[in-house]
Amino acid sequence: MKDQITRQEIGIVVSSSRDKTITVLIERKVKHSLYKKILRRSTKLQAHDESNECQDGDLVRIKECRPISKTKSWTLINIEKKNRNIDL
Repeated sequence: MKDQITRQEIGIVVSSSRDKTITVLIERKVKHSLYKKILRRSTKLQAHDESNECQDGDLVRIKECRPISKTKSWTLINIEKKNRNIDL
């Protein structure tokens, strides 16, 4: 079976209180089809953090993987920037 390209996203960790699980906020900009206004949309994804190294406010890169649990189908690749000291 050939290698498939997996989706990757960059986002901010908004919760790391659960064991081996982080919640990542991903923001994107979308143009309204009729009014052409640029809108900000956000998505919260649950990702697997095997070593519990992420903290709230970290900028992380995650990739899509097989379902690990009911809500978790993303896994942590690396931490781009440690704690950005922002209010979430």
